[in-house]
Amino acid sequence: MKILLAEDEPQLNRVITAALENFHHEVDSVFDGQAAVDQAKQNAYDAIILDIMMPVMDGVTALEKIRQNGNRTYVMMLTAKSEIDDKVTGLEAGADDYLTKPFSLKELVARLNSVQRRADNYGNDHLAFGDL
Repeated sequence: MKILLAEDEPQLNRVITAALENFHHEVDSVFDGQAAVDQAKQNAYDAIILDIMMPVMDGVTALEKIRQNGNRTYVMMLTAKSEIDDKVTGLEAGADDYLTKPFSLKELVARLNSVQRRADNYGNDHLAFGDL
């Protein structure tokens, strides 16, 4: 999977990137919400992981802009904001999943793998056009 990771804390960004790459995912990492919006415009991703509390542009605003651009990529919010209202705000802004910090890297990878399984299971191996 090709994944965009937007996490402003450098050490956590490195740890998540290394863990995902260890599981053979390709990761582009950025450190603020505006950079996430820009990367999502320029590249196709299988999944986007967004922190909420980031500089320049917060993750919820970044997600709204990504969705306004017509991007339907699976998005997981990965954040310390754990109140029900925070989760509802993230999901209503367009997130597909919400994982709170502290979190298990095993759980993060398992959630991403479930997205990949769905894509693999529902893919169509046959393309038809008229009589062809």
